[in-house]
Amino acid sequence: MSNFHYISNQLLDLPIIKELIESKKKLKLSDEATLNIKKSREYLISKIKNNNEPIYGINTGFGSLCNVIIAEKNLSKLQENLVMSHACGTGDLVPKPIVKLMLFLKVQSLSFGYSGVQLETVLRLIDFYNNDILPVVYTQGSLGASGDLAPLAHLSLPLLGKGEVYVGDKIMASEKVLISYNWKPITLQAKEGLALLNGTQFMSAYGVCILLKSFKLSYLADVIGSLSVDAFDCNMSPFDSLVHMVRPHRGQIKTAERINEILEGSEIGSSEKTNVQDPYSFRCIPQVHGATKDTLTFVNKTFKTEINSVTDNPNIFIKEDKIISGGNFHGQPLALALDYTSIAMAELASISERRTYQLVSGLRDLPSFLMENTGLNSGFMIPQYTAASIVSQNKQLATPASIDSIVSSNGQEDHVSMGANAATKCLKVVENVETVLAIELLNASQAIEFRRPKKTSPFLESLLDSFRQSVPFVDEDRLLANDIHASIAFLQSFNVDNDLLFN
Repeated sequence: MSNFHYISNQLLDLPIIKELIESKKKLKLSDEATLNIKKSREYLISKIKNNNEPIYGINTGFGSLCNVIIAEKNLSKLQENLVMSHACGTGDLVPKPIVKLMLFLKVQSLSFGYSGVQLETVLRLIDFYNNDILPVVYTQGSLGASGDLAPLAHLSLPLLGKGEVYVGDKIMASEKVLISYNWKPITLQAKEGLALLNGTQFMSAYGVCILLKSFKLSYLADVIGSLSVDAFDCNMSPFDSLVHMVRPHRGQIKTAERINEILEGSEIGSSEKTNVQDPYSFRCIPQVHGATKDTLTFVNKTFKTEINSVTDNPNIFIKEDKIISGGNFHGQPLALALDYTSIAMAELASISERRTYQLVSGLRDLPSFLMENTGLNSGFMIPQYTAASIVSQNKQLATPASIDSIVSSNGQEDHVSMGANAATKCLKVVENVETVLAIELLNASQAIEFRRPKKTSPFLESLLDSFRQSVPFVDEDRLLANDIHASIAFLQSFNVDNDLLFN
C-alpha cells in the first residue's frame, strides 16, 4: 500500500478522509493535478500580458475597491498585502487537526486547475501538511461569505514567512521554521493571494471534523440508548419492524433495526414486563435518533459536494477562454447544513439526558439515584444535573447562525452566511453531546447491575466488561467527575467500523 495520498480529481468522501487521517499518509500531487495547475497558471499569465481590461482581484483592488486598477509592477505586492491585511483573526486557536484538514482541502481545491496559482505555492502547502507544520489560525474573523478570509489569511501567512506555526506542540515564528527547512518564502504572483483567501476551507474542515464525530456519536447513542432500554426494563415492542414500515423514514427504520441487533439475546429484554408503555425517551428512540441520522445524511451530501468543489474567485475556464468573477466562496449551503447539524445533534443529547433522568428517579425497581444507601450518599443525583446544564447550553448554541447577516466592505458584501460561526458552535454542540452520552453510559451501566442475575445482550455485556476496566461499579459516594471523564475517554477510544458509521 502506498504511503501517499495522491491529490487528483478522484471524488473525496468521509471514508477517504477518515482513512487519510488515521493512516497519516503524506500528500502528493498526481500528474493530472500538476498539469491542471500549470496549465491554469500559464493561461492566466498569457491573459494578463495580452489584456489591459480590469480583471477582479488580478489587476484590481478587492471588495469595494474592485474598481481600483493596479499597475502590473505592483501585482505581486497587491497579493502579499491582501494576505497580511486580511489576517485579522481573534478568539480561540483552531484545533490542530482542523488546521491540517484546512491545508488538505485548500490543496485539493487549488489542484482542479481553475485558480491560476503557481505550482510551487501548492507544493509548499503540501510541505506544511506532510511535515506537520500547522499554521496558527483563529476561530473568529470569518463572515462565511467572501470565503473564510481571516482564517485562510492566517493559514497562508507562513507561505510568506510571516505569522506563526505549530511545530509539535510548540508555537514558533514561521520565518524561523522556513529557515530551519531551508525553504524560501513564496513570492505571490497575480491572483494567488485571492485564490488562497477566497474559499470555504475553514467551514469545510470544521464540517468534515463535525460529521466524522457526529456519525460516531449517532452510532454510540443507539448503543447507549439500548443499554438504557434494558436498564429501565423496557418493552421491546416499540422496536418491532412492523411499526416502522408504516412510517418508513430511513433513519427510523435503521435505528430500530440496530437496537434489535444490539439487544439480541438479552435476558432482560425477553423477560415478561409489567409496564404497558415506556416513556418517550425510550419508546421513541427510533423516531428521534432516526431523524438525526437522516439529517446527517443530508449534511454529508452537502459537504461531499463542497470538498470536491472550487470555491475561490474569480474562476479560470481555459477551454472557454473566460475568467469569471462569481460567488462560489459564499458559505450559505454550509451555514444551513451546520445549523441543521447543531439542531439534530442537540436532540441526541436532549433525549439522552431524559433517559438519565428516568434511570435515577427510583422507578422500575431501581433505587433512587442508583445507590442503595442514599441519604448518607447522594449517588448519581448530580451527574444528571451536569447533563441537564449541558443540554440547556446546547439549546442556546443551536440557535441558527445562518439567519444572521451583517453588511461589510462598504456594502459590496451585503449578504453573508455566518457559516464560520455556525461551524465553531456546532463543534461545541457535538462535543457536548459526547459528554451527555458518556453520562448516560455511566448511569445505565450502574443501573444494569440492579437487574442481576439477569443479563443484557452478549454484545452489551462485552461492552460493559470493557467499560468496567475504566469505571468500576459505584457502591458509595466518590469523585464522580473522574468517572465522567473516564467515560468520555472510553467513548473517544471506541472504534466503530466504517460500515456501521456511514451506511
